[in-house]
Formats: sequence, C-alpha cells, structure tokens
Amino acid sequence: MPRQARLDAPNALHHVMVRGIERRPIFEDDGDRADFVARLGALAEVGALTVYAWALLSNHAHLLVRTGQRPLPRSMRSLLTGYAGAFNRRHRRIGHLFHNRYKSVVVEEEPYLLELVRYLHLNPLRAGVVAGLRALDGYPWTGHSALVGAVPRPWQDTQTVLAQFAPTRRRAVHAYRAFLAAGIPQGRRPELQGGGLVRSLGGWAAVSTLRRGRESYQWDERVLGSSAFVGHLQRTLEEQGSARPARIALETLVARICRHVGTTPAALAAGGRPRTASRARVGIAYLWTVVLGQPGRRLAPALGIRPQNVYRAASQGRADAAEWERVLKTC
Repeated sequence: MPRQARLDAPNALHHVMVRGIERRPIFEDDGDRADFVARLGALAEVGALTVYAWALLSNHAHLLVRTGQRPLPRSMRSLLTGYAGAFNRRHRRIGHLFHNRYKSVVVEEEPYLLELVRYLHLNPLRAGVVAGLRALDGYPWTGHSALVGAVPRPWQDTQTVLAQFAPTRRRAVHAYRAFLAAGIPQGRRPELQGGGLVRSLGGWAAVSTLRRGRESYQWDERVLGSSAFVGHLQRTLEEQGSARPARIALETLVARICRHVGTTPAALAAGGRPRTASRARVGIAYLWTVVLGQPGRRLAPALGIRPQNVYRAASQGRADAAEWERVLKTC
C-alpha cells in the first residue's frame, strides 16, 4: 500500500518518532545526544518549531512540537540529515542511520498535549535508564529537566506547559511533578503513539458502541484526536491548499526586495554590511524560508552569507513580517 502523504498545517501540534535502522543506536554517547539537541534547539530558536517535550533513547527519539509557517518535513529534513551526516563522520560509518522516514502524528491539543508531555518524559524511566523521578529531574536528555529547572534550555517552551498547572512557576513545577508521578504506573501507552479511530476513542469497545449508533465519525490514522478535530484539520488543509502562495523565482524575490529597500542584488551577493543590504537580507530570508517554505542553502550565495546564517536572518525578519509580506504580494 502506498504511504499516505504527511499531514501538516500552520500551528499544528505533532508527535514525531524517529528510530534507528534495524533498531540500531542513533546515539552512541553524550556527544551525539548534545549534537542532536543543539540542532533541535537551533530550529526552535529561528521559529521553525515550538518544542514542548522531547526524549532521547539509545535507538529512538520522541518529539512533541508545533510547526509555524515552515512545513514540518523541511524542519525534520534539516534536523535528521544534518545529524546523520555528523554522526557518520564522528563514528566513521556510512549508510542510513534512521529506519525509513520518521513518523509524525497530528495531535489535538486538548486532551493530548499534557498526556504526551508526560508520556514522552517518562520514556527514560520506563526504559530503566534512570531509577526514579528524582533521577529523571537531572537527566539532561529529555525536556523534563528543563521543565523542572534543572537544565536550562531557553529554546524549549516550558511556559506553555507549566501554565497548565498553576499561575506561579514554583507551584506549577510541583503540580507537574505530581502529574508525572501519577503516570508512572500507566506503563507503555500505545494509544499515544499514533492516531486512528480506535486510539482516539480509547479502544475497540468504544468503537463497537459507536458503530451501533447512527452518528458519523471522521478519523485518520495520521491524527490523534476527535472526529470534530479531524474534520477541522481537513478543512484547514483544504483552505491552506487554496491559499498557498504562488511559486516565485528566487531572482524575482531578490530583485523586488532590493528595490523596496534601495539596494541591488549585486550588493547583497558581494557580502557587504550596509544597512540597506542587511535589511534586504532579513526580508528575503524570511519570505523565502518561512513564508514560501523553500530551503535556505540555495539562498545563501544570493545573500552573500553562509548557509547557517540564513535562518538567523529569517528569524530577524519576523519583526517586520507584515511589511515583507506586503511586498511579496507585489511580486
């Protein structure tokens, strides 16, 4: 059966799962783990992803993230391709590191956000990597350590999660830890690892009851959520498809933004740092990578900067997003 296309929409919440090929390790040591986390953090810092929870195990990783305007596949390709190449160089190996493509499930925020935060962060405890909740607090390879304040991760959105528990950080952390402790006896929860009718309703018994009724129920194996949520997501995707910006040639975009700020494409490519050239770079980078969803590497030579600086420029461009998007409409 052909693989279904991935589901994605602006501001969609995703549970992402990545596994090693043939269940082999994708993290050999803390250097590998630190590299993966740094790459994830870089994506969060430029606004490509909002990261709520994550956990690294020896042969797999879980992420709970929200996309912005940049499509999830582009962010994951940047994360996984870059990491796999660096991993192979460090360990002097060749070949694929990950098992097929990553799995992603679009998640309905209520009631699954906190359940997934708990499920992901308890992974090292279930796997026997740490002995208990106190040891988990200081374990640096999940987002739990950032939520309790043991390991600073400025790029991780801890505020959104903790705000669900209490208005002050101290009380919220205490309530969050109690919530985590209550989930330890639950063990593995397959219903949180994917979508579909059975998972969304809580088991076959609920499905049997539903089928005896007359109501219609929409479902999709790529979604973890209610029928209403699935329907809303489908409508959003249809609207997104009709409203997607037209494909614009890079040369056209560069020329239009340069004209808007009063510089030239040649001045950008030369790599100088006049104020007008700098403004043009951030505007072009924002529109090309964030709004149009195009890869940044191709853009670097036109801007006269290194590829790793393209997304930093795009992040700066968000401050004047309305201005740049108005200019885009004139291209």
